[in-house]
Amino acid sequence: MQRNIEDFIKPGAHAHLVGVGGVSMAPLAEVLKGKGVEITGSDMRQSDTVTHLRSLGIPVTIGHLAESVKGAGCVIRTAAVHDDNPEIAAALAAGIPVFERAQAWGAIMRHYKNALCVAGTHGKTTTTSMCTHIFLAAGRDPSVMIGGNLPILGCGHRVGHGDTIIAEACEYCNSFLSFAPTMAVILNVEEDHLDFFKDLDDIKSSFRRFAELVPSNGSVVVNHDNAGALSAVSGLDVFAFGLEEGADCTAANLREEKDGPEFDILVHGERYAHVKLQVHGMHNISNALAAASAAHVLGVPGRAVEEGLASFTGAGRRFEKKGTCCGADIYDDYAHHPDELRALLTMAGGLGYQRVICAFQPHTYTRTAAFFDSFVEALKLADAVVLADIYAARETDTLGMSSQKLAEQIPGAVCPGSLEAVAAHLEEMARPGDLILTVGAGDIYLVGDTLAAAGKN
Repeated sequence: MQRNIEDFIKPGAHAHLVGVGGVSMAPLAEVLKGKGVEITGSDMRQSDTVTHLRSLGIPVTIGHLAESVKGAGCVIRTAAVHDDNPEIAAALAAGIPVFERAQAWGAIMRHYKNALCVAGTHGKTTTTSMCTHIFLAAGRDPSVMIGGNLPILGCGHRVGHGDTIIAEACEYCNSFLSFAPTMAVILNVEEDHLDFFKDLDDIKSSFRRFAELVPSNGSVVVNHDNAGALSAVSGLDVFAFGLEEGADCTAANLREEKDGPEFDILVHGERYAHVKLQVHGMHNISNALAAASAAHVLGVPGRAVEEGLASFTGAGRRFEKKGTCCGADIYDDYAHHPDELRALLTMAGGLGYQRVICAFQPHTYTRTAAFFDSFVEALKLADAVVLADIYAARETDTLGMSSQKLAEQIPGAVCPGSLEAVAAHLEEMARPGDLILTVGAGDIYLVGDTLAAAGKN
């Protein structure tokens, strides 16, 4: 029998969250607690997030124990937790309904007039963050769920009291199909997550279904410059943004200043806002147009777009400055897809540094294998490449794939292997005039932390 999650997350109910320390599970715990639901949780390790949740009166058990689900009306799990997890197995055996994290967020969204959901193969976190800055500047008091840290929030989420929720919507495992968007923003549709999707057509089909979740009185905002996105929403009524001719929202009078681009945002040929960004790159101009389009459609005045985007300095792990070492500037970035890597290195190459050194940690064996040639070509844009071992995440190596194989195809690239070895190599080669980028979706950021700490000593 299909059970409705809304019946289990109402005041007085008890929900147990498995993997509660995750970037979208922790805010879910807070939001549900704020709605009167008794929340307990578990996570594999102690963290600042776990400490924070406990400070709110949410008990969190470290480790996954079957007895932790006792007394729960339902269990909500993160996507990384499978049926063989002791808590999930115990819940299923006891007849306790188990729901996915995305189902819970979808249920929450239905209580908002505006559910602004940002999807795309890349750019989601930055664009969701830009939307957050704009809606805060407009005084709309939004609730927010971002897959990363946003300095203005001090975390990746916000529980507001306005009529709008802004959420990052991930396509992996079709998670975003459990959402309830009244506005679907689609930034780009490219090949990724090929451990789940069959091919690009399968990915397009998923994004199409996401767009079709929007009710007749809602809106679909799409990137006019991205062929995959346009193909996915073909035939639907959309509001298009982009730099190419034919977009509803576009940029004009673009000037690339040293501290960031400045341009007018035009909607149907009329000036809506004049913005000055503190983040570089054409991809961020595109992200800003996406955020401005969403704001315009939802009735936000142009002055709030100007104020919100002017105050945006980047989301955590999105070209985030970590410090200096041996005179070199150290920045960290989450890029883990070839297109993201290419955009990052192209942008970095225009900043005037003598050398751009890219320390890259490939994310998962399947992604590295699927995009091997594209990663090689993207990494060649750096002046020097240092590779860390592949971050396995949820996988084991059944493909014989390694960072060393990448290094063999990139002139001058080295593969020290461990994070400690990568940090030592970078410190040895760093010199004034260098930009050192630590790049990847795993724990490569720790290398930047190590270098920044060394630079202070």
